[in-house]
Amino acid sequence: MAGVNPASQSVMARFASVPVIQFFEFIYAGRIHPQRYKDAMHQLFSPFKLASLPLVNRIVMAPLTRARAPDDVATETVALYYTQRATAGLIVSEGTPISREGQGYLFNPGIYTPAQIAGWRLTTQSVHAVGAKMFAQLWHVGRVSHPSIQTDGIDPVSASSKTAQGAMAYGVKDDGTPGMVATTQPRQLATDEVARVVQDFGNAAANAIEAGFDGVEIHGANGYLLEQFLNPLVNDRDDEYGAATMDNRLRFALEVVDAVVARIGHERVGIRLSPYGRLFDMPLYDDIDATYTALVAALGERRIAYVHIMDQSGYGMGDKASGPTVSDKIQDLLRAFRPTLPETALILAGGMTRERADKMIHDGVIDLAAFGKPFISNPDLVARLRNGWPLAEPDRSTYYGGDARGYIDYPPYAAQA
Repeated sequence: MAGVNPASQSVMARFASVPVIQFFEFIYAGRIHPQRYKDAMHQLFSPFKLASLPLVNRIVMAPLTRARAPDDVATETVALYYTQRATAGLIVSEGTPISREGQGYLFNPGIYTPAQIAGWRLTTQSVHAVGAKMFAQLWHVGRVSHPSIQTDGIDPVSASSKTAQGAMAYGVKDDGTPGMVATTQPRQLATDEVARVVQDFGNAAANAIEAGFDGVEIHGANGYLLEQFLNPLVNDRDDEYGAATMDNRLRFALEVVDAVVARIGHERVGIRLSPYGRLFDMPLYDDIDATYTALVAALGERRIAYVHIMDQSGYGMGDKASGPTVSDKIQDLLRAFRPTLPETALILAGGMTRERADKMIHDGVIDLAAFGKPFISNPDLVARLRNGWPLAEPDRSTYYGGDARGYIDYPPYAAQA
């Protein structure tokens, strides 16, 4: 189209793919149907095609660690928890370890044994029965672990030999009970070991599809293994995976993406990233924008399904100096990413509200909006957002571990007559 730049064309193509709601669809018994008219004004509730996958709305349930899986296998209780929330268009599972080595928290359902595959299958079948799609978040925590979680008490591994100062894992305390334990110094992966970890990601992706997931999200955020390679102030390697050059810094993340794409196809792959994130001792560095812009451009070339950005401003770790906030910087990055993602959707999580989601989708900044904490205590979050009903507050003491309390016992909103 003459006179239209490529970035504008890509945005126009996205809007062209949104189903047009014809006026006659609102007419019922000689009047406009109020709920359907209301929904039409809010693209958050409109269908969306994620690669080849149809979603009933643009609401994403973000991954939430809940530590409710005895023996690290998803149970019927886990299946019920996700099914209660399956009115979301897309559910991304809690972090799902790709190997015992990749685990940093007890009682998280993994995706590397036959029992774990079978355990997840009940969840995916139940979620699909309600109408949502579901991706498994593939997780390797790297140095954010503890010997008590590792096989035979060995040291965790990382891109780095540096300890994550102040970080905690959920392991076995000195008294033999589960609880928060300080992370220990990791062992830096040898160069010839990296390919094995890359293969673990690929195997986990194939296992996820066998378990009935619609795709996978590679966890590249929140200070875990991929980010330990990406951050030049953490990555202290001197090989081809070191941080001295941009190509080397990105090498591990892109090898993981390529291995997963090779096993399950590009249209089933997403990735989560957290630029300006500082969780688990991730220091800020000068070329954050350049690093993530280069990475996302490479992801766009691979035509993966989505890039999921996490805004960590709500964790109180943002830069408090005058000038642009972390959220401002992330929105600038999202706008910079858009032209390089002609076939890849953008998702944003962190401090999301209905109003913020509507505006950012309307403005073409993102395609899908992810909600995390609100889904904990509001299994019917989609209905609450659509109808403007108040949100219930979660009980923080039941976030991690425990039984059904604070997990599957939050009631739906009961509208007063």
